Amino acid sequence: MLRHLARLAVANDCGRFEWSVLDWNTPAIEFYESLGAQPQKEWIRYRLTGQALKDLAA
Repeated sequence: MLRHLARLAVANDCGRFEWSVLDWNTPAIEFYESLGAQPQKEWIRYRLTGQALKDLAA
């Protein structure tokens, strides 16, 4: 599947191919790194849920 998506990215002149993985998922991280993927440190993911989401929506 990743190879197919990479081919689509190349065919559509995309400059990169990104995805997310949980930091505790060591087998997935090791697999992705074996493909040549590198973790990105410059982005911080934020999540708004529960009451904070409701408060913002109000």
